[in-house]
Amino acid sequence: MLVKKQEIHKAVIPAAGLGIRFLPVTKSMPKEMLPIIDKPVIHYVVEEAVASGIDDIIIITGRGKRAIEDYFDASPELEMRLKEHNKNSTLDRIKKLSDLPTIHYVRQREPNGLGDAILKAENHIGNEAFAVLLGDDIITNTTPCTSQLMSIYSRFKASVMSVEDLPDNKIHNYGIIKGDLIEPNLIRIEDIIEKPTKETAPSNIGAVGRYIFIPEIFDCLKTILPGTGNEIQLTDAIHLLLKNHPVYAYKFKGKRYDTGDKLGYIETIIDFALADETLKIPLMTFLKQKVII
Repeated sequence: MLVKKQEIHKAVIPAAGLGIRFLPVTKSMPKEMLPIIDKPVIHYVVEEAVASGIDDIIIITGRGKRAIEDYFDASPELEMRLKEHNKNSTLDRIKKLSDLPTIHYVRQREPNGLGDAILKAENHIGNEAFAVLLGDDIITNTTPCTSQLMSIYSRFKASVMSVEDLPDNKIHNYGIIKGDLIEPNLIRIEDIIEKPTKETAPSNIGAVGRYIFIPEIFDCLKTILPGTGNEIQLTDAIHLLLKNHPVYAYKFKGKRYDTGDKLGYIETIIDFALADETLKIPLMTFLKQKVII
């Protein structure tokens, strides 16, 4: 019996950003390595890719990001010490890191924007459709967000991004879309604008954290000029892609945690701790003591 090969099996995880909002800690520690209890943010992102059937992962790194490579590498000395002390459950968790699918690392020498980071993966991706998962967004759901986008790609053979409704005070931080709703939660995009003001935004629907792209996105990334912040903006490349190819937006099912934002990071830790049976009760007790009514 022939098994149909999954259409999307490569993913790019950009993780070369400076993490300015978390300075000074990110001066020596990648923002993607900030811990959520006992696992760094990027671990959850990689887990989503793997759960979606991805078997080839490209992480785009930069200066000061070596900790990411070390984290997913084997650690024989640590494993031996854990074995000697009969820390078997911890040992199993550590071994699973090196058992993940192939992870490649490509360096972005200068922080020239998200679009430039994705372009660095072109040689590895080749002429294939691929997924992009931002390294500081965690999205939780029984069906991974990336897998949801893959289903849309399978139907339309077109680029698709995850989107969500944003409050007015967040619009200026996102790429905002304009488009037509063609079925529940699915929009065919007419235009996308990078970080507009609330007054100039075409909607309050913003692109967040997960994408499937056809390989033509690379030509667009090589064609556009630096945009907002004098960086190669992914939003500008999508705007160009729209001239010749359809692009869709999907309001995904699940909850997104923006760990690149200080408050979002704190909320993530609290929610994940409350979902841990060993932490839930003592944390709730602590929080109740802190709440001032």
